[in-house]
Amino acid sequence: MWSAFVMVLVFAGLGIPAGIVLIPWTLLTGKIQPMYRLGQWVSAAGIRAAGIRVVQHGRENIPDRAVIFVPNHVSNLDPPIVVPLLPGTPSIMLKAELMKIPVLGRAWKIAKYVPVERGGGRESVIKATRYAAEVVRGGLSILIFAEGTRSRTGRLQPFKAGPFHIAESTGAPIVPMVIYGTETMMRKGSSKVYPGTAHITFLPAVDPAEYPGRAALMAEVRRRMIEALPENMRPENV
Repeated sequence: MWSAFVMVLVFAGLGIPAGIVLIPWTLLTGKIQPMYRLGQWVSAAGIRAAGIRVVQHGRENIPDRAVIFVPNHVSNLDPPIVVPLLPGTPSIMLKAELMKIPVLGRAWKIAKYVPVERGGGRESVIKATRYAAEVVRGGLSILIFAEGTRSRTGRLQPFKAGPFHIAESTGAPIVPMVIYGTETMMRKGSSKVYPGTAHITFLPAVDPAEYPGRAALMAEVRRRMIEALPENMRPENV
């Protein structure tokens, strides 16, 4: 519990003063880069303060163009660990209610984050996917967790179709990612954080043009992620 307290203290202690200055500046200028960079730094500082060591692998696999980052998701620690590692100022697909946070939500709109209405039905998903495709066509990478929500068991769950729709419609490559270690540091439904080592691996990019359709593209991305995950995090009966 102490690690969680320290992490939140760092997030708040560094993030709030910075936000007081940079969020209004972002709203006035429309420039997101300074706030994004500072956010990355604050996230990394909070993670380090919690006693979490981050080891990344395969960074050379990230193409120098707009891509779709597609990781597995096992912990609330995943976003603050992953985002500081991403190049550029990528968009992020997130819960729509977060966009309603005063001031910060407006800044995220400027950053072209993609809101998704949970429980909003098929129409909401289509709307979010179309907007995400526009963002990628505009030259920004985007982070979308493959399963759409955290795995309760740590094992890889079925994928949502969104990232693969976007790749198919834009031609942007998918960079599969695997995260492990965080599944034991902060479990779903728990606020406790335990120190440890988080491993983040960027796998070779998958070009949608090389596959006959969305199903084949999804199957290949899933296959690569399963191979890269530890045995205890792979889907059962695979």
